Amino acid sequence: MEYDKDKVDEAVLALLTLTMFEDDEYGGRAWKSHCWEAMNRLHEKGFIADPKSKAKSVHVLPEGVAESERLFQELFVGEET
Repeated sequence: MEYDKDKVDEAVLALLTLTMFEDDEYGGRAWKSHCWEAMNRLHEKGFIADPKSKAKSVHVLPEGVAESERLFQELFVGEET
């Protein structure tokens, strides 16, 4: 099945907002129970640290935290009226 990998990556990055903890100026951590291919692409795009570890969470870089929050708002919340 063909699909838009960039859109999947955006959705996965947005969903990391739901499981993010330890959010500070150095980034945050989020549970990494998402599609491995998408997590690898997010690492390649510079949003998260390398997800290949035994840890159940991944370090989300500051740019990733900001983009995750922006995408979550855009995809799942919409504009407030």
